[in-house]
Amino acid sequence: MKFVLFVEGYTERKAVGAFLKRWLDSKTHESVGIKVVRFDGWPEMVKDMPKKAKMYLNGPDRHNVVAVLALLDIYGPTLYPSHLRTSRERLEWATQEMQNKVGDARFRMFFAVHELEAWLLSQPEIFPKPIADAVSRISNAPEDVDFDAPPSKRLCEFFQQKTGRKYKKTTHGIQYFSKLDPEIAAQKCPELRRMLEAMLKMVQDS
Repeated sequence: MKFVLFVEGYTERKAVGAFLKRWLDSKTHESVGIKVVRFDGWPEMVKDMPKKAKMYLNGPDRHNVVAVLALLDIYGPTLYPSHLRTSRERLEWATQEMQNKVGDARFRMFFAVHELEAWLLSQPEIFPKPIADAVSRISNAPEDVDFDAPPSKRLCEFFQQKTGRKYKKTTHGIQYFSKLDPEIAAQKCPELRRMLEAMLKMVQDS
């Protein structure tokens, strides 16, 4: 039994599947795998998602697939209608739009608000102390770190200011995701919690 998870980048491919699985493993006795499928950026993901989702949902291994999930940052993609300004408006529109394009109840669209790095901001102690002290000031509501200075940009600033080094999304992201407690991140990031709880319910229903 497994989920198929569509992602847009290398950090997601190498870190997110294991992170989500740690939480699932703590909540169920079922053995649930997560097969991560990386696209080359969000435009390719949006374009090819319906075809790829149906391939997994209707393929020869379909009986082992709980669901196909897709995860995108709300910050970055430019697929939203111009009149949608807030993250909530964009999230609700894009979720429905992508799910309608696939047209299968076993496909679910999720978003990291505003970026995947918001999850990392939920637990300051995973970072070296000078950076942890800076992160702690915004760690209570990481999903409120918004379009003006999104989470990865804030981490870049903290790394540069406190260490004189650059934050490298793939290298550092993978390192810190391996330390991140998914329960802590879920407590502080409502959209992440919604995704995890939906996954758990799908496992239980299956």
